[in-house]
Amino acid sequence: MSTPSSRRMPALRSRGAFAIKLACAVLLVAGCAVGPTYQRPAMPDVLAYKQAEGWVAAAPADMLERGPWWQLFEDPVLNALAEQLAVSNQNVAQAVAAYAQARAIVREQRASIFPAVTLDGGGSRSASSTGVTSINANGVATGGGSRIRSSYQVGVGGSWEPDVWGRLGRTVDSASASASASAADLASARLSAQGELAINYIALRQVDAQHVLLGETLEGYQRTLQIASNRYEAGIVAKTDVLQAQSQLASAQAEEAGLARQRAQLEHAIAVLVGQAPGNFTLAALPPRSWKPVLPDVPTGVPSILLQRRPDIAAAERRVAAANEQIGIAQSAYYPSVSLSASYGLGASQLSNLFSASSTLWSLGLSAAQTLFNAGATGARVDRAQAAQKQAVAAYRQTVLAAFQDVEDQLAATRVLLRQQQLRQQASTAADQVEQQTLNRYRSGQISFTEVIAAQTTALNARRALVQAMADRQTTAVALIQALGGGWQAGSGSGSGSGS
Repeated sequence: MSTPSSRRMPALRSRGAFAIKLACAVLLVAGCAVGPTYQRPAMPDVLAYKQAEGWVAAAPADMLERGPWWQLFEDPVLNALAEQLAVSNQNVAQAVAAYAQARAIVREQRASIFPAVTLDGGGSRSASSTGVTSINANGVATGGGSRIRSSYQVGVGGSWEPDVWGRLGRTVDSASASASASAADLASARLSAQGELAINYIALRQVDAQHVLLGETLEGYQRTLQIASNRYEAGIVAKTDVLQAQSQLASAQAEEAGLARQRAQLEHAIAVLVGQAPGNFTLAALPPRSWKPVLPDVPTGVPSILLQRRPDIAAAERRVAAANEQIGIAQSAYYPSVSLSASYGLGASQLSNLFSASSTLWSLGLSAAQTLFNAGATGARVDRAQAAQKQAVAAYRQTVLAAFQDVEDQLAATRVLLRQQQLRQQASTAADQVEQQTLNRYRSGQISFTEVIAAQTTALNARRALVQAMADRQTTAVALIQALGGGWQAGSGSGSGSGS
């Protein structure tokens, strides 16, 4: 006599055989991924930089170490501000959050590759009328009532969409490429904020230097005014000499007041960059100090990996990869979608019988769906994806070309500004000598006061131009570091600097 368990064995074997056949059928067609294989877009062959012998071009590799490049300027205040920026800048915080979202999307898309398993259960109780059962002697219907039914069920179900045409895998790859682009955007945001901080800080120190310079000049103008006043009181010169000296002094004092406004604006900009309200960023945070315009040594030759670190290039290239995957995703709509489902559960009218053998419920299923007609919508989506990929390729190539231009511009500026500073220094030294000699000649009555004013104005302009040249060289060094993606020393954030 057969037992219930022995009777169930053939049925279980039949179910297992069906499931195996079903899985084999799916696996036979799996791996037929559609869509183009990604290849990095070709770029013009640039072997070396025109403006600097020994500097060579390269391809993106933005994950290389950049290091704290701002330390090349040997300024402890700038170093401290850069550390605050790394944790408090709100543009960087936005980029960090965007990158976290992109990583979450990758995890979400990757989860779609695996089966989804659900557990459900429930119970219900219902009643229905039983109708008339008898009629009494008076002809009145009696015996009406209701029938109560109970139902309980618990089950485990699963569904899985095999990645037959590679759509799910390409979706994951596209999300991963987008996440990599988001990581590069984060690096770009950090580099941009760091560069803006360094440039604003250099501008602030330039204003401090201009303030010191004007202070020294005002002292000279006051002495000149005193000389003119003494000569006027002695009846040697006309009052116009005194008035001209007063006018020159007042104009210089007005320029000094303008420097205070510029410094305040730069303080406010730096405060926002480090995540503080300008009102809380007092003068004590950035007190005036002597300016030491240290300039990093620009090497005559660099390794080929440097331009590879530019995050905007890496982001553009990763977006090309993401757009390429979208083509395959769109093309997969030409083919049927396949899904597998299975469930196993128990159902009974009484809770005590829920887990008995007779309460077993199960199912296995395979479904496929194919769009037969959608008026060319699928083809339009494929065309759109292909056009978007071409757009991304053009954007990537433009980004690389702009990067080469940026490096060439900064290399040319570095070379020219060095020569310009040397000439500015010579001009300032000569103008100082002319100013002193002209003042001596005025004291002896050999020349008019107009010549003194002209010499002093020329000397002041020459000194200010020299300060501007030194600041321009530092600003260009920052721009060159940014153009190279964060410095010119591979794998190291420190480097020697030389005074200008």
